Amino acid sequence: MILTTAELESLVGVRLRSPHDLLGMHRLGDGSGVVVRTYLPNAAAVEIVPVHEPQRPRIRLERLHESGLYEGVSRETDRVYAYDLVVTDYQGGQRRMRDAYSFLPTLGEQDVYLFAQGNERRLYDKLGAQLREPDGVPGVSFAVWAPNAQRVSVVGDFNAWDGRYHPMRLLGPSGIWELFVPGLGEGTLYKFEVQDCEGQVSLRADPFAFLCEVPPKQASVVWNNRRFAWNDEAWRERRRTANPWREPLSIYEVHIGSWRKKSAFESLSYRELAGPLVDYVRQMGFTHVEFLPLAEHAFYPSWGYQVTGFYAPTSRFGTPDDLQYLVNALHEAGIGVIMDWVPAHFPRDTWALAHFDGTALYEHEDPRQGAHQDWGTLIFNFGRHEVRNFLTANALFWCERYHLDGLRVDAVASMLYLDYSRKEGEWVPNQYGGRENLEAIAFLREFNHLVHTEHPGVLTIAEESTAWPQVTRPPYLGGLGFSFKWNMGWMHDTLGYFKREPVHRKFHQNDLTFAMLYHHHENFVLPLSHDEVVHGKGSLRGRMPGDDWQAFANLRALLAYQWLFPGKQLLFMGGELGQKREWNENGELDWWLLQAGPFHAGTQRFVQEFEPALPRARRPVGRRP
Repeated sequence: MILTTAELESLVGVRLRSPHDLLGMHRLGDGSGVVVRTYLPNAAAVEIVPVHEPQRPRIRLERLHESGLYEGVSRETDRVYAYDLVVTDYQGGQRRMRDAYSFLPTLGEQDVYLFAQGNERRLYDKLGAQLREPDGVPGVSFAVWAPNAQRVSVVGDFNAWDGRYHPMRLLGPSGIWELFVPGLGEGTLYKFEVQDCEGQVSLRADPFAFLCEVPPKQASVVWNNRRFAWNDEAWRERRRTANPWREPLSIYEVHIGSWRKKSAFESLSYRELAGPLVDYVRQMGFTHVEFLPLAEHAFYPSWGYQVTGFYAPTSRFGTPDDLQYLVNALHEAGIGVIMDWVPAHFPRDTWALAHFDGTALYEHEDPRQGAHQDWGTLIFNFGRHEVRNFLTANALFWCERYHLDGLRVDAVASMLYLDYSRKEGEWVPNQYGGRENLEAIAFLREFNHLVHTEHPGVLTIAEESTAWPQVTRPPYLGGLGFSFKWNMGWMHDTLGYFKREPVHRKFHQNDLTFAMLYHHHENFVLPLSHDEVVHGKGSLRGRMPGDDWQAFANLRALLAYQWLFPGKQLLFMGGELGQKREWNENGELDWWLLQAGPFHAGTQRFVQEFEPALPRARRPVGRRP
């Protein structure tokens, strides 16, 4: 045995940060031959067979340790060569495979440097699970950032979820662990087994996974999201030269799982949704569809706002190819696609981002900075280069791989203020003693700059509920750089006005007119969104006073006022039907109301006729799409 006792124990105990130093093929120290080692717990026999140079020696390996560590030495050559492992199991079966520890790193120094700097714009091509063919050998390159971990292994169906088989190597001080596993392909289930800084072992989903198992399962899935044949270049070319501030912009906000269902328990898939949604949006005349968050989320009632897979569209409705099909179909019909994007917070699930390597890696350690009081979630550490890079690259990822036309950024106010929803003593001032989150401000400016320069024509829209100045002005003028901002003040005041009995409204005209004092300060979207039809608030129709005749007249007046007020418009699904009950993410819209009398169909027709933006697909209104 050439190994020292300490080296043997580190391999058997899976405690080596650089397993490639001992596993695989290496020249002997005196140059007199080569040594090969592999760790295969369930192998009865292992032999090395040369791949490209048949004259090189075959080497039969001997078991060094009962756990499955094998070693073999050959004096016939002093040069490392490509080889296969021929493994015989205890049932006599044989399989031949390349050795994962015979490949160089698939990440270069430049990749690592840019990530540490926070400037790797295509980070999604580097970390995670990438289908690659180094030296012509197909397989998957795994890479994950866990700088404070003692050890990281990739586990999955391919190795019986056993972390002893594929421990990863740490690439210097970068904190990135990397391993190429040959023979794996699309559809492979995997996780990272992380031994944290305190020695605790946990299974973690890949932060950069392109697809996840359907919740409540948690494994990541190897996937190729580049193969879809897009057919929307004409749309994207027009988008590059469009002026969204001067052109019509009316947004239909949609929750995919509850817009329409196949049955009481089954939603339409992305592909199944494409036809009816395209027809309906064209019929109604909206210019854009805005989807509630599509990134993977384990907790369905969060509506997607507690993201566990930032790079993976939720698998509840199909594969990434299916989502790309939906976006492409909308673009072919001349309809833009916006998605809610959630960089403000993430959930505490112990299999996702929270305390990923045993430390506050993506979040702040101090709960006064790293935890949201209202939502029970964690706050990203925007001051850390790698975390900022994770988020900016994620925004670019959705624009590139899914051709999105806009990102509506959720909960911007909670990012801007260090004392957001906190009492005195529950927050930490910035370096100047103020309440402004300087790191989040810098992040938002960088995000907007990158999206607008890398993808001209893509909109960024802020849900910002305070009077923060210059949200929609460019960073070089001191602004945050968003294209538009939701006018939350207009929404709150207008709904407050309309819920009153008409006889009392004359005493509250200020609610209706106050927004006129500031409506030219920003580029506004006027939202009647999902937030206004949940949590006991009732539907838009349900807020209106009077009997059906009066209530629907008030609802039509509200919608007309929204469309005539300066700004762009957003309406959550169901509002155009005058749906009476609150939105329920587990059901579907009450399409049956369109046959229940004239008021609902009339409201739908009113919105259709009032919406001048798109050439309509002329078909009768008052029908379920």
